[in-house]
Amino acid sequence: MANERLRTALLEKSMSPAELASAVEVDTKTVERWVNGRNPHRRHRYQVSALLGLDEGYLWPDALPREQVTKASASEILAVYPHRSEVPRDVWRRHFETAEQEIGVLVYAGLFLAEDRGLQTIIRKKASAGVRVRFLIGDPEDTHVADRGEQERVGDAMAAKVRNALILYSPLRETAGVEFRMHRTVLYNSIYRSDEGVLVNTHAYGFPAPHAPVWHFRKVAGGELAAIYLESFENVWETAVPLPPED
Repeated sequence: MANERLRTALLEKSMSPAELASAVEVDTKTVERWVNGRNPHRRHRYQVSALLGLDEGYLWPDALPREQVTKASASEILAVYPHRSEVPRDVWRRHFETAEQEIGVLVYAGLFLAEDRGLQTIIRKKASAGVRVRFLIGDPEDTHVADRGEQERVGDAMAAKVRNALILYSPLRETAGVEFRMHRTVLYNSIYRSDEGVLVNTHAYGFPAPHAPVWHFRKVAGGELAAIYLESFENVWETAVPLPPED
């Protein structure tokens, strides 16, 4: 079976099999065999994944022993916090300050972030420096937001939090390079991305977000934990709609 992920990656990079072959010092026919489904040797898998900027496990999921994937995934865990309220503010600051390419936020409201002008200032500076910044905010009219309010025993306050956060996000919404979209999905986790690093605020029935755990991941070659949440963010982004302009 052809390796469509490798084929697509080459097309996206505008790279021919011959160019890839030259870069990793193999014969063009060897690369063609990779595209047609043959797994490269480990050294070549590493070279190609580094060259294309994609994870080895993504390009060749069947080539890595599951024990190796499990160990690599475990190494992606940087820290675990029992409650979001216990994540040091300095962790949030460094998380966004170190972004060089991408910042992404998936929340219903993210009111704690909306209220923190210091963190907003960092994100605005990053956007001005060319970092892509994307925010996914819950639709306050969506039934999923209402359901979360009932689950957290705050009722209509959840939708009110979203509306309040949108007002507080005004400086960011007015910043060039910052994109806001509104989503209508079940929020299984709040996701805060900074390049290949991600803070995941899990959600537990009956617990408000500040009282739920946070996992801090950083993607490493062969691991799959961080990639799951990074891909989840993209899935929601594709279904979301641009935020209506402010009145």
